[in-house]
Amino acid sequence: MKNPVKITGIAITLNEAHNIDNYINSLWFVDEIVIVDSFSSDNTVALAKKHEKVTVYQRSFDNFSAQKNFAISKATNDWVTFFDLDEEVTPQLANELIEKFKYPSAIAYFVKRDFYFMGKRIKYSGLQNDFIIRFFNKNHCKYNANLVHETLEANGKTERLKNSLPHHTYKSFDDYTGKMHQYSALQAKMLYKKGKKPNYYHFLFRPIYRFWNQFIFRLGILDGKEGFILAYVSAFSVFKRYVNLWLLYRKID
Repeated sequence: MKNPVKITGIAITLNEAHNIDNYINSLWFVDEIVIVDSFSSDNTVALAKKHEKVTVYQRSFDNFSAQKNFAISKATNDWVTFFDLDEEVTPQLANELIEKFKYPSAIAYFVKRDFYFMGKRIKYSGLQNDFIIRFFNKNHCKYNANLVHETLEANGKTERLKNSLPHHTYKSFDDYTGKMHQYSALQAKMLYKKGKKPNYYHFLFRPIYRFWNQFIFRLGILDGKEGFILAYVSAFSVFKRYVNLWLLYRKID
């Protein structure tokens, strides 16, 4: 079925050769796909360029917001989808998107993400209400200046879609903890720019609070062993954030 609305699919990539073909095929309903790659060392770019409607740009990674805003600037259509490559664009979600965009009543649409970790659907752990904008009009939306955990700011009416978005963030434990370390380093840079200085409160209390808040108060205990692991890794990432911040002040790599 030919979509009557012109849509651009956008993604940022780094070493996503294992995901790129499935991602592109899942966006059968868009008219073009723009990929901004951070100089992958695998076959991501070569595989992407095999697809007719794909345009690839390569740009050195500085932070997530800048990378994503650059990608948006390359879209030739006003309406944009911006999925991560570890998110599964189901046929049901794609069809709902098409129907919504025939007569759009908002400038941005939230979708609920279903988080999968170690092969298990995580239903609690603070992820019960993970809504994120994935469809929007680029003329009214822009990512904020956060280096990590960036947010798409929508200047206008937003709505929620009915179908959810499976989020398969886990490839291996080392890969997952590697992401947490990257996020911690970027968060430390944000705090450094704000002049925030770490102390014993940040090293001791903040990680402990993160663990118990996620595991008990946000019901991670109901997610079983996977919930415990998520809470533990999250707590350690908080500790790592302030270690990185301390290292920045000490001028130590």
